[in-house]
Amino acid sequence: MEDSATPTWTVYVDGQPVRIPATIETVRAALVPERRAEFDAEIARTPGLQLAQVLAMWALPPAVWDQIEADFSRLEAGDHSGFHPQEDRFTAPDVA
Repeated sequence: MEDSATPTWTVYVDGQPVRIPATIETVRAALVPERRAEFDAEIARTPGLQLAQVLAMWALPPAVWDQIEADFSRLEAGDHSGFHPQEDRFTAPDVA
């Protein structure tokens, strides 16, 4: 998954792969200076088991957040096209 010495993650924006930083140092460096103190504070209080999730959320580019907000707006407006409820993916076990 990593082509270089610097670890990255791949996310998809409008169906296209986008590589994002995957270390605390590189995510912090990619932030605008005004957000770095907030990032440092959140990373410092994040439990280890949630660190990758929080780091990934900070690493996401603005285009991903725009897409997420647009998706939620569509859902709130009642447009569920392209979405698949999780309940349909699993069959409830038989309870005797």
